[in-house]
Amino acid sequence: MVNIDAAGHVTGRSLYLDDLPLLEGTLFAKIYDSPVAHGTVRRLDWSAAARVPGVVRIFSCKDIPGHNNIGGIIPDEPLLAEDTVIFAGQPLLLVVAENEDAAEAALKLIVTEIDPLPVITNPREAYAQGLLLCGSRHFEKGSVASAFATCAHVFEGRAETGGQEHLYLETHGAYAQPLEGDRIRVWSSTQGLRHVQETVAHLLGRGMHSVEVDVTRLGGGFGGKEDQAAMWAAMAALAVYHLHRPVKCVPHRMEDMRMSGKRNPYHCDYRIGLDADDRIVAFEATYYQNGGAAADLSPAIQERTLFHGTNTYGIEHVSLTTHSCRTNLPPNTAFRGFGGPQGMFMIEAAIDHAARALGMPVCDLQRRNLMTDGYEFSYGQVVQRCRAERCWEEAAETFRLETTRERVASFNEANTWQKKGLALMPICFGISFTNTMMNQARALIHIYWDGSVSVSTGAVEMGQGVNTKMLQAAAGALGIARNRIRLESTNTTRVANTSPSAASATADLNGRAVEEACRQLMARLRGVARILLGEGDDSEISIREERVYANGIATDLLWEALVRDAFMKRVNLSAKGHYATPEIHFDKTKEKGHPFAYHVYGTAITEVTVDCLRGTYVVDGVQVVHDFGSSINPLIDLGQCEGGIVQGIGWMTMEEVVYNEQGRLLSNALSTYKIPDIYSVPRTLDVRFLAPEPDPLAIQGSKAVGEPPLMYGIGAYFALRDAALAFNPKAVLPYSAPMTPEKVLMGLYQKQ
Repeated sequence: MVNIDAAGHVTGRSLYLDDLPLLEGTLFAKIYDSPVAHGTVRRLDWSAAARVPGVVRIFSCKDIPGHNNIGGIIPDEPLLAEDTVIFAGQPLLLVVAENEDAAEAALKLIVTEIDPLPVITNPREAYAQGLLLCGSRHFEKGSVASAFATCAHVFEGRAETGGQEHLYLETHGAYAQPLEGDRIRVWSSTQGLRHVQETVAHLLGRGMHSVEVDVTRLGGGFGGKEDQAAMWAAMAALAVYHLHRPVKCVPHRMEDMRMSGKRNPYHCDYRIGLDADDRIVAFEATYYQNGGAAADLSPAIQERTLFHGTNTYGIEHVSLTTHSCRTNLPPNTAFRGFGGPQGMFMIEAAIDHAARALGMPVCDLQRRNLMTDGYEFSYGQVVQRCRAERCWEEAAETFRLETTRERVASFNEANTWQKKGLALMPICFGISFTNTMMNQARALIHIYWDGSVSVSTGAVEMGQGVNTKMLQAAAGALGIARNRIRLESTNTTRVANTSPSAASATADLNGRAVEEACRQLMARLRGVARILLGEGDDSEISIREERVYANGIATDLLWEALVRDAFMKRVNLSAKGHYATPEIHFDKTKEKGHPFAYHVYGTAITEVTVDCLRGTYVVDGVQVVHDFGSSINPLIDLGQCEGGIVQGIGWMTMEEVVYNEQGRLLSNALSTYKIPDIYSVPRTLDVRFLAPEPDPLAIQGSKAVGEPPLMYGIGAYFALRDAALAFNPKAVLPYSAPMTPEKVLMGLYQKQ
């Protein structure tokens, strides 16, 4: 089925927050944010700004009637700073005016005097000073200390990954409207409606029932709008609370980049031990997560780093520790993969280190240590239906790995100033929210008496095609044509207590809730059909292609007639479905459990060519065998896979988030922050579907596909490193991502 949003996107008819018609009397809000990363506010004078024609009011922290906090996991982040600022870009004041021009003119007249305090941007430095956002976490399996003592080979080193700007096409934003009874409606560009609703309600000192949040779709999210969207919604709602007029708060691109958090940068110390047969016996890693100035989602992100710290390798002795470090950067937040990519990069760096020190091909060491069924992760879950080896072998055979290795070697022998590099990237990624409570969803379905159907879920459409999958689930369960069904916007009054559209779990959770609501409706309709047809057993009744079947035989009773008759008999044609993922659990006091419904596997082969005179490079090809389960929509899943790969390559190669020592963002615009474009994506991008094997906990056996493919991009980093070392075996190339052309060029001509 073609993505139901495709035609609207191509023709420009799809509606986003900024497309909403302006209500009469709408005001516009702009944020005045801190120009420094850390300091004590000595003076904050907005008297001249308040006199600008068109300015209606300027709000400070003293105007907040409820709790001045927007932190989700830990309440450590004020909406508007009080006496101290903790990052450059932290909101200090909210300017509300009749138009944006007046608001922006007022911003320039605000006078701030801030006494500077020490600025920390490096997580290792923060850790050394005891600056942590939350408690450290530790996963352990076996006895690492004794295992290392028996290893034939032990290697240790450091690795680090940088941040990544979400760069969603649609910036953050919110549009709030006063309703009668002191209620507020907020249209928000958010992945997490519940967090927005709760944050706004508590900020205003009200119950969540007084705040309605609505989302039609997002122009991209990638995790950046999971928790951080709440700030913009809270700003608009605060102004509505006081002024009783509609208020719109949508930042410009540079404001969005300056004020919002990114993917968490990580530093890591690792140690890896192998036996004489090149089996990895022990792995130890300590991760220093750069959380920024407030917790946001960093505590949960560090947890997923631990869950994915050994990637797809079967290692019997494991010790993993994370420290979430407080720095003076904007609070970092969720990004596609949610800490998993950082953990995977670190163990791949350790394996690359070990293989090169032993003089063996890296891919041989990777293949030898892939896990199999029955392996127990460091967090206690036992691997079932493992497809790691199968993905590897199928990729090697399908894409003729040995032939490719020979071709790369021949090219490098024949060319002095150009070198090719090759890397394999196997993945194993767990699917579920690691916070067990969040693995639940609801759906509300109405069948109207003319036979048309309305479906409301907690899923947020943000380009990943989840609306299409929800429609498929409903149409299949009801046995009716898809054009009879309308997907409603996501709204907290229709579906309450939603989990965010994140963790690659949106289709599984909400699709199962849709199926449950449809099951209730079908049970009622089968009862009506049995009476109309004179059949004796409801189980013998089914609906396919809008026709009722009895004992597998088509009858003359059609969908519309059945629905009309059910309505005349006063049968309930509305249903609320609820789904909670079974089996999963995790005990944080023991750091053991079964946190994931299932795992997704795959293997990517990446080939690059480096210009050794300039340090520039091209990604020649990425060839993948991916475990989609039994895909219910191969076209959408393929698109998600391709997009994730390119985004992962961007993170590993060119997307460099740069702050100076004073905590000021330097890569603050599209002129200074580079993402992959049509010229920098792989020349060949070939994704093959592993033979279908449905997973019982995936929606109709179709495994989640949003996040796992991003990790294939890690292979681009190691392919570039492979090419650079082919030119200069003594090149100095620390395990530091991204591998920008500048790093390649400098590394090529430095010697150890």
